[in-house]
Amino acid sequence: MYEEILYEVAEPAAIVTLNRPKQLNAWTNRMAAEVKHAMAQAEADPAVVAIILTGTGRGFCAGADMKVLQGLSQGKGEAAIPDELDAAPGDPAVDESFRGAYTYLMSIRKPVIAAINGPVAGMAVPIAACCDLRFASDQASFLTAFPQRGLIAEWGSGWLLPRLIGPANALDLLFSGRKVGAEEAHRMGLVNRVYEHESLVSETRAYVDQLAANCSPTSISIIKKQVYQSLMDSLATAEKEAFDLMVESFKRPDFGEGVQAFLEKRPPKFERVR
Repeated sequence: MYEEILYEVAEPAAIVTLNRPKQLNAWTNRMAAEVKHAMAQAEADPAVVAIILTGTGRGFCAGADMKVLQGLSQGKGEAAIPDELDAAPGDPAVDESFRGAYTYLMSIRKPVIAAINGPVAGMAVPIAACCDLRFASDQASFLTAFPQRGLIAEWGSGWLLPRLIGPANALDLLFSGRKVGAEEAHRMGLVNRVYEHESLVSETRAYVDQLAANCSPTSISIIKKQVYQSLMDSLATAEKEAFDLMVESFKRPDFGEGVQAFLEKRPPKFERVR
């Protein structure tokens, strides 16, 4: 049913690939629905430990499709999205702030890693920022471009970017709309790692392999929720919740397995999240 993305599961990773290379993977409402549907599939699949979001061709995503924007400026809408693409991935128990149009990526109970294979522009910047980790090709670049189009800091980027790279860096990128290369993005903290272009996806998959081999998927899921929820809470609240969650973790099979595997000097065998 997917027309604008590709989806595959190569255990322990699911790979969601934006697939409009002639348009530099420009974003449409259909692409948004397909990505959300694929994320729901991956979240429910016990074979999947983490989800990789990447792009086909020379770009990650050029932002909103300009033809769509032109149509909106002329009072035209996009085609209706088929009902079969309706999906609601993510933990409904998390703060509603992380259940938005793209912030839902932060509520998904598995890590979402953006493998940024090329330029990221416009609304694709906050979409990438909503992923848990960002691994970039040395050919990647970032361009908000909002003020250059007479727009504002879209899709929560005025909240997301200061928390990733600090207020001064965020305001620089949002004020100027200037292009930032992969190395500068790494120095800012906008991306976690930079790899040679040809090895980006393989290195990202190797990271997921490492998580699957060594870490409890349940623990990762809880830690992800802790980190994002703590952005909305006080330190005292976060500390108390961490204490309660730690007591709960002592009762789960993963705790016993993790200790036993360490003592026996063998890889742990943790249950998957589904």
